[in-house]
Amino acid sequence: MLVNGVPGNTISIRDRGLLYGDGVFRTMRAAQGKALHWPLHFLKLQHDCTALGISCPGEVLLRAELDRVLAQHPDGVVKLIVTRGEGARGYTPSTAATPTRIWDFSPLPDYPAEWPTQGIKAQVCSLRLAAQPRLAGVKHLNRLENVLAAAELSAAQRHDGQLAEGLLLDAEGHLIEGTRSNLFLVLQGKLVTPDLSRCGTAGMQRGRVMAWASQHGVTLQLRDVALEEALHADELFIVNSIIELWPVRELGQRSWGHFPVAARIRHDLDRMDA
Repeated sequence: MLVNGVPGNTISIRDRGLLYGDGVFRTMRAAQGKALHWPLHFLKLQHDCTALGISCPGEVLLRAELDRVLAQHPDGVVKLIVTRGEGARGYTPSTAATPTRIWDFSPLPDYPAEWPTQGIKAQVCSLRLAAQPRLAGVKHLNRLENVLAAAELSAAQRHDGQLAEGLLLDAEGHLIEGTRSNLFLVLQGKLVTPDLSRCGTAGMQRGRVMAWASQHGVTLQLRDVALEEALHADELFIVNSIIELWPVRELGQRSWGHFPVAARIRHDLDRMDA
């Protein structure tokens, strides 16, 4: 779509995003020519660039490029990638590198219309997330764990077409996230979301749900979550910027039929988007 402000789809073979996954990205939902929650996405982009020591492109520049993309593609999925830029061979980054800006667009996925209200079926993946506190929470380009977990889920879907998401544990057995989503539990009126200080990705929509809890006086806990605890929760739901919020109706041998808290949160967030 756009590479450094120029229409096209090629980058240098010496770009560190290609060579080492040395960069970050944001995935946004576009509706009627507007990228939903752009200010929040930009703040997260700044945070993640800082975590990797990448100079974040300015908001005015990125906003102008985003508007060009939206003018041609008003509805769908917009992805922004910022890499450290080109560099010589070797891991050591150059302090003189100029970040590469890449914009891409895709149609919205065609998910079943009932999933946001009736929930999805999920499974626990066998892949375990490695601990790396320096990268925890950052939406960086090095997504091989997610790629392998998604491949595992895809293989399972060939036998069970109802599966919609795979949940990931860390090496110590703590529940962390989905292959492409963040996770929340409802426990006796409280919200619980896994601690992401060791691994995992802190998505923008996760932050919106956390802000919702604060605004509505709902207790929110960020802590380690055992799989067994999740199986005994009153509700489970997953979130990301594209799907927004899906309840989990089935995980392993446990099933849920009612999602009052998830429905309330989805309703309130939808109303804020309107």
